[in-house]
Amino acid sequence: MKYFNEKIETMSRDEMSALQSARLVDLVKRVYENVPYYRAKMDAAGVKPSDIKGIEDIDKLPFTTKADLRANYPFGTFAVPMSEIVRVHASSGTTGKLTVVGYTARDLDDWAESAARALVMAGCTKEDIVHVSYGYGLFTGGLGLHYGSEKLGSVTIPASAGNTMRQIALLKDFGATALACTPSYAMVIGEEIAKNGLDLSEFKLKRGIFGAEPWSDDMKREIERKLGIEAFDIYGLSEISGPGVSMSCGGDWGLHVMEDFFYPEIIDPETLRPVPDKTDGELVFTTLNKQGIPLIRYRTRDISALNHDVCSHCGRTLVRMKRVSGRTDDMLIIRGVNVFPSQIESVLMNIKEIVGSHYQIIVDRVDNLDTMEIQVELVPEVFSDEVKKIEEIRRHIEHDMMGNLGVGAKITLVSPDSLPLSMGKTVRIIDKRKQ
Repeated sequence: MKYFNEKIETMSRDEMSALQSARLVDLVKRVYENVPYYRAKMDAAGVKPSDIKGIEDIDKLPFTTKADLRANYPFGTFAVPMSEIVRVHASSGTTGKLTVVGYTARDLDDWAESAARALVMAGCTKEDIVHVSYGYGLFTGGLGLHYGSEKLGSVTIPASAGNTMRQIALLKDFGATALACTPSYAMVIGEEIAKNGLDLSEFKLKRGIFGAEPWSDDMKREIERKLGIEAFDIYGLSEISGPGVSMSCGGDWGLHVMEDFFYPEIIDPETLRPVPDKTDGELVFTTLNKQGIPLIRYRTRDISALNHDVCSHCGRTLVRMKRVSGRTDDMLIIRGVNVFPSQIESVLMNIKEIVGSHYQIIVDRVDNLDTMEIQVELVPEVFSDEVKKIEEIRRHIEHDMMGNLGVGAKITLVSPDSLPLSMGKTVRIIDKRKQ
């Protein structure tokens, strides 16, 4: 099974643009008539629905931010009556109110279609057994992959997150062929399998569908090694739809965007102007077909790039987005140097024989000077070594960090299992400057 929806996934650029244009014109008219927030925002920008003739006019429209959604909490951005909403999801974030998203029955069908396409890109068919270890609830991860798997016709195991040994038992006993969870939780599962002396030959896992947090190529290779699988990156966000907005096909450049539903742009986060293909910038989405809470030019804060070339790996014409490398609001500025967690992770993954996969970044300001501490778990074999050996490892990491980041960091080596484990999104950064 090469495609779930071949007509859409191999559509010519002209056909796709025509479809996107028709949907954008309808979207703008709907939100202007039904969402007072958008009507006020468009009026302030001097834009009327009649000004939007096609997708080429999208840059005339104002941006939407998470702050806008929170300002209209809980249902102020809904475009249909509550009698037409059949489900509500919400994203908590770390500060402020929830961002609330409502779905009509058609929205859920579109989402299931997107997630099913994504699973097929990873090689899944209705013969697969898909073990879903994303959290179920207001978070979109679990239910998003759940309904995508059912749409595809796969056997779906709604395991949710947590109780790792039970998860491992289910993976083995039920013969799951695909695992869906966050990459950091996949690492936890892999480490527990090894720690308990289980042989990977006892499992039938072939592939993993991992997302909800940025992860590096080095982490991808390490997950593949620990679980004996091929790892695929899935992307989504609660405000837009949840998992299935885009998906990797196994090729070497990015994730295919379901662009008949979600129109992507890349902008310079400073100037807010579009950047050329294959150039990094901030990812922006417009939900072309959503009824419940349609969003226009939503700034995700995720750092990516777009590539409109036809994919040589799978033949899909759907635009590809570069794997998210970080977030504009996760970027740390340490003594004038821009630092992303993905850079730190890349260094640690390259010395995986001596350090574990768990780390935490603590940023502070002491005497008006920024400081950065990186706490890193050692693997058990190394932690028991002599003090001199551990000090050599610490200096090694410190040297590599300086070389890769361009700024010094204090490296603190901690015992195995001492940093908090996460069954969902992992908190990598504690920035005390903001407290």
